[in-house]
Amino acid sequence: MPMLTVEEAYAVLQGNARRITETEEVVLDDAAGRVLAEDIHSGIAVPSADNSAMDGYAFRYADAAEGLVLTVSQRIPAGSHGHQLHPGEAARIFTGAPMPEGADTVVRQEWCTVRDGRLMFSQMPGQGDAVRHAGEDIQKGALVLKTGTLLQAQHLGLVASIGRTKVTVLRRLRVALLVTGSELTEPGEALSPGKIYNSNQTLLKTLLTGLGCIVTVYGIVPDDLEVTRAKLTEAAQGHDFVLTSGGVSVGEEDHIRPVIQQEGTIHFWRIAVKPGKPVVYGELKSPQGMTGVPVIGLPGNPVSVFVTFLLFVRPFLLKMQGVDASLPSGFWLRSADAYASSDDRREFLRARLNQDNEVELYPNQSSGVLSSMVWGDGLVDNPAGNPIRKGDLVRFIPFSAFFHL
Repeated sequence: MPMLTVEEAYAVLQGNARRITETEEVVLDDAAGRVLAEDIHSGIAVPSADNSAMDGYAFRYADAAEGLVLTVSQRIPAGSHGHQLHPGEAARIFTGAPMPEGADTVVRQEWCTVRDGRLMFSQMPGQGDAVRHAGEDIQKGALVLKTGTLLQAQHLGLVASIGRTKVTVLRRLRVALLVTGSELTEPGEALSPGKIYNSNQTLLKTLLTGLGCIVTVYGIVPDDLEVTRAKLTEAAQGHDFVLTSGGVSVGEEDHIRPVIQQEGTIHFWRIAVKPGKPVVYGELKSPQGMTGVPVIGLPGNPVSVFVTFLLFVRPFLLKMQGVDASLPSGFWLRSADAYASSDDRREFLRARLNQDNEVELYPNQSSGVLSSMVWGDGLVDNPAGNPIRKGDLVRFIPFSAFFHL
């Protein structure tokens, strides 16, 4: 089976991702991280009326232009409603308060002096200044959010601004998570010789729940063929997707790939990427004889797990929820460090920005150094076999770019 490029693997995953269709209605407080399953149109204009953008005085611009002495005739706090201005009148007004009929401009209070009810300007505003017009944000009937939007705080605030309290979203994806390796021990237990703590489970569960998934954790799966087969077969029941870590390479104790091959279909194995070459993607037979359950097996090293999840698992799960998530394009910035590369795979190097807006590379790019992911704030996307000299332009992808759509 040929080794795929990053783009080829991405295309296979995106082409095979099957969108779930079941929906549910949830209140806004429970909708963060969910995927919208309806187009939302506004039943109102936002704002509903012309209002003041600042504390100041509302008046008719033509009155001041004609040299009339303006008299303050009313006070309009936010939440109240004033009455019509007559020629030569002004209204004390506060941010968000509706403009009184007849007024078309607001002068900020810092430019004003009021003596005996008469308003005087130290500086003349432009006509129409500091007025937010009705429908300036959202027109009545306008499309506010499209189906397939991954709902974040700003989206939910927008929905609340048109008076909605609930939205229709896709149901959550049900994901089975298996972490393999006889060398693993759960955190909190005594660490025996030759053992390491199971960090991948916490890492992957956190990433999955951040995508709105309901995660079933199967715990540590030992390096045993029949145990692996039993766990994967069980995981294929009642789940939309199965994710594993470890057991995907070519060693005698790597059983994930052979089981997928025996119990389903493999679509690809191995990607020309570092870290993370031995990623496997396929389907497990459904116990009901229906369409197979997709499974992605990630490597066991924690950095490889994190990077390959961002590159391949994240967009696949989003596509299953109807969200198109392309690979982030990143930014071209200068490297503060040199890096000698002779690898024939495309590399994603742990990096961070310094105070000079240059990219610093972590000194140890080993796939087992999870602390490098905390030290860094992004990845440098480096072509295969490309040495980096200090001062070269490199493509830097902040971690935040993977989580902002």
